[in-house]
Amino acid sequence: MSLVLESVSIHLAGRALVPPLDLAIAAGEVVTVMGPSGCGKSSLLSWLVGLDIHPLTGAGHVRVAGEDVTTWPTERRRIGLLFQDDLLYPHWTLRQNLLFALPQGRRADRETAVEQALAAAELSGLGGRRPQALSGGQRARVSLVRALLAQPRALLLDEPFSRLDSALRARMREHTWQALQRAGVPALLVTHDAADVPHGARVVRLGDA
Repeated sequence: MSLVLESVSIHLAGRALVPPLDLAIAAGEVVTVMGPSGCGKSSLLSWLVGLDIHPLTGAGHVRVAGEDVTTWPTERRRIGLLFQDDLLYPHWTLRQNLLFALPQGRRADRETAVEQALAAAELSGLGGRRPQALSGGQRARVSLVRALLAQPRALLLDEPFSRLDSALRARMREHTWQALQRAGVPALLVTHDAADVPHGARVVRLGDA
């Protein structure tokens, strides 16, 4: 599994917001994108996953596991995107939110996967609660494990730890990087916090950073 960007750029009114970017991310590797607000970091992630970023336009090619997915619809690309906002379904319990992300399979296996995900997020026993009954940090954790349960071929993370306190932030970083390595999922992380960068990881700087 790999995520490859070939001459990927983002433009606004004919001006290059993100200059042509060539990047190859291996299975289980996390590459970090840093830069000042407004330099196009989030727009880059949106374009890679296939979302409409009008009035911005994108160019270049995106390859996942060797396949050119540039013209594919979002749902076919199987690129996960985790925003700062948790985007959980408020009318569903945490358990239902997590089950929705899981591929079809044996019910017992899916239930076990959900319980393991809740435990990893330090939310054991809370599967019956709805998102609005949780703190912002707890919802962020559920959103993160939901993205991993979906078994994406690549994962894009936009400030995923920004709402967590420092101690939990450190634990969730470690859990996330280990989970990505175990699954062999390449990831592109956008953050303003240098502490979020995995040890020894490559960093791409945009704008004036």
